[in-house]
Amino acid sequence: VSTQSTWGPFLIGLLRNMSAQPEVNPHDPPLPAGQLKDGWFSEINDQWPGQALTLQVEEVLFNKKSEYQHIMVFKSKSFGNVLVLDGVIQYTELDEMAYQEMITHLPLFAHPNPKSVLIVGGGDGGVLREVVKHGCVEKITMVEIDQLVIDTAKNYFTSMAPAWTDSRLTLVCDDASKFIEKPELKETFDVIICDSSDPVGPAQVLFETPFYKAMFNALKPGGKICTQAESMWMHLPLIERLIRDSSAIFANAEYASTQIPTYPCGQIGLLVCSKEGGESEGTGRKPRAIPDGDDEKFRFYTTEMHKAAFVLPAFVNRALSKAREEGIQKKDACEPAAKRAKSQ
Repeated sequence: VSTQSTWGPFLIGLLRNMSAQPEVNPHDPPLPAGQLKDGWFSEINDQWPGQALTLQVEEVLFNKKSEYQHIMVFKSKSFGNVLVLDGVIQYTELDEMAYQEMITHLPLFAHPNPKSVLIVGGGDGGVLREVVKHGCVEKITMVEIDQLVIDTAKNYFTSMAPAWTDSRLTLVCDDASKFIEKPELKETFDVIICDSSDPVGPAQVLFETPFYKAMFNALKPGGKICTQAESMWMHLPLIERLIRDSSAIFANAEYASTQIPTYPCGQIGLLVCSKEGGESEGTGRKPRAIPDGDDEKFRFYTTEMHKAAFVLPAFVNRALSKAREEGIQKKDACEPAAKRAKSQ
């Protein structure tokens, strides 16, 4: 058998596969420049200059623009279906549990008996899927601004489907920054989980001090919040500000870390804050035990992973310890003034 007859068809097929472009409807909105090229998606973004994660694309499954953002879902070669909002990867089927489980179970297991939970954002349904695993939770309120994100997730991420029909869920399509300021929500929730995208566009307000104050007011005594808090490798000044501002509001503010391959630098942070009072520990570091038989519900979270998440590199500890102290000093300075004003 000749070499040419053996390798010729193989090489021709290989070249065709290498040059193949995933099919994109010409009537769909365009992607940001350079993000989909030669069958590969590159996460090019000014938020992480000089680097870009690249995934091979087998098929573009969904590509639309909602009232708030550009939404795309594609089938990747090695990470399953991928959700992309405004050109930024939010969720892949392969590694999503490293984020979804940690942002959910850190605050829920740090609370002794969470009954009422608020989810801010989380339209992909991942946090909701994890919250419903807790039998002690009696009521779940989820506020997502973009209905199209929810509809897209239901269609292309089927592992979430059962959670959407849970009887404990009340789904609200609204701006969470306005929703949470309602006076009737004062001291309503045991746990608030803020699963926001990055601090640009509609999510920017979710990283500002007024929103954190509103979450504090909506928490019951002893309540916990957990928010997406960016990467320590790329956004340490932002994290310092979040710790500083939160320490001036909450009894305790702590940064936890989890590893997820498809997020910038392979790492994302979670800000866990505790409100004084109640029976809860004043820290997010001490989890209650996982109920017997529930271990199999989790693919990533364990009690050991919970504790380890708060173990940080020295340079991060130094920066955040300083920011925390500055926030506490600000709170101590404000409290006497507030008491004087109240007495007058």
